[in-house]
Amino acid sequence: MLLSSRKVFIATIVTVFFLNITKAQPRKGEFIQASIGLGMSAPDENYDIIGTGIYAQAEYVMGLTKWFGVRPYIGFISTAPHPDGADPNLSQYQVTSKAFLIGGKARIAAPIPYVAPYLELGIGTSIGKFVTYTPTILNEKKGLVLHIPVTLGLALGRDHGVEIAFTYYIPPSLDQYSGAAAFGLSFPINR
Repeated sequence: MLLSSRKVFIATIVTVFFLNITKAQPRKGEFIQASIGLGMSAPDENYDIIGTGIYAQAEYVMGLTKWFGVRPYIGFISTAPHPDGADPNLSQYQVTSKAFLIGGKARIAAPIPYVAPYLELGIGTSIGKFVTYTPTILNEKKGLVLHIPVTLGLALGRDHGVEIAFTYYIPPSLDQYSGAAAFGLSFPINR
């Protein structure tokens, strides 16, 4: 999916505006981070079957050092079948998630000025409904499911307050994973 030049321009203006007023790890201290993005669900198998939708998350950030922090989180993901671009022979199948997410992550960041790459790992639970329907799997679950959050991202700006990330929630008991391409902003609790 290509972004229009107008959307890219608006995203650039918002990013530049928030670069100067937000702060987050890799700095020591406490922060609140809000993220939103394009959610997706896909099977563990190699089929062109995906669900797309919305993702949102809030984190309480405890930056213990410039390179390490702990981040309890709460979030939401909702995906629906996405027929565009899928193999026509697979159009009757679907992989979807509608769930609240709660858990904790640890972040390891490279405190590089203006562009700080990071990796997050943790453990959490998803509470909701999950459908994995492929040519070889029919798995529908409702309720509480353990997941492992994994995030790769970049903290941008002078104070690393704007983030761009790819985040995944991998539930070992399901035959799918969920994730998002997300944009986040961090705000210090005590300046």
